Amino acid sequence: MFYADGIVSISNLNKVYAGGFKALTDINLNIQSGEIFALLGPNGAGKTTLIRTICGLSNPSSGTVSVKGFDVVTEAMQTRSAIGLVPQELTTDAFETVWNAVKFSRGLFGKAPNSDHLEKLLRDLSLWDKKDNKLRTLSGGMKRRLMIAKALSHEPEVLFLDEPTAGVDVELRKDMWKIVRELRKSGVTIILTTHYIEEAEEMADRIGIINKGKLIVVEEKRTLMKKLGKKQLNIDLAGDLKVLPPSLSDFDLSLVNSRITYSYSTEKKDNGISELLEKLRDEGLGIKDINTQESSLEEIFVSLVHQS
Repeated sequence: MFYADGIVSISNLNKVYAGGFKALTDINLNIQSGEIFALLGPNGAGKTTLIRTICGLSNPSSGTVSVKGFDVVTEAMQTRSAIGLVPQELTTDAFETVWNAVKFSRGLFGKAPNSDHLEKLLRDLSLWDKKDNKLRTLSGGMKRRLMIAKALSHEPEVLFLDEPTAGVDVELRKDMWKIVRELRKSGVTIILTTHYIEEAEEMADRIGIINKGKLIVVEEKRTLMKKLGKKQLNIDLAGDLKVLPPSLSDFDLSLVNSRITYSYSTEKKDNGISELLEKLRDEGLGIKDINTQESSLEEIFVSLVHQS
């Protein structure tokens, strides 16, 4: 379903805690139905506070938040039924079974029993063969999958994943990425916070970066990397070179062990590479190898956080 302002819409949101600490400042954000939105930020930046506020677990000090057009404060029942939340903490009833845990979660939202839906969930999350196991017997990765199953038990349209792969190994992290993609294919809108930059780079359609309670950028991933990223041209010289010739002083160059590195913007049509190569030839500098590399999302993230 299409929502004019996004399935999640946030306008002029502020959150001030007792004592005066301002956790969120003038947040404006629209998240579209069916997208994967990654929220990045250092510890204490406001990621979890923002998610808790959208989910109705923390009231805004001012501003509005709506989900599917319903206000999270005044129409809490409608918004909460549309939201699934997978928190950072693995909180489970150790002596409950997997099946009973997801069945109970569905019932909490007043949903009629639906064994077929719950079975599909557990199968999709590779938990079906564990359905009769006590939760205390599950591994950390299985408990993480169970938290997702519980969050999806009532068929929400929006799923929040707060650090979904924290503390899990690389292999399981990639399994989780696959699960998230499959959920998006089924029509679920996914909002995740993560410390793993490669996680956002791998999965997100759009990225928001928050620091000190302020959203400092919201952009499509590819656009963000194109707009703010830099490319580097690495030129390995055939001979030994200790000092760059004066004729190259107009270029943004560094020289290490006879490798010249040229940094240039991806936005400019005239990147200066042809002129640089021509000047190298004029200086009689032979070239052994050339390769390029582009700024990673991690480098862009660090740069933006330091600037804010």
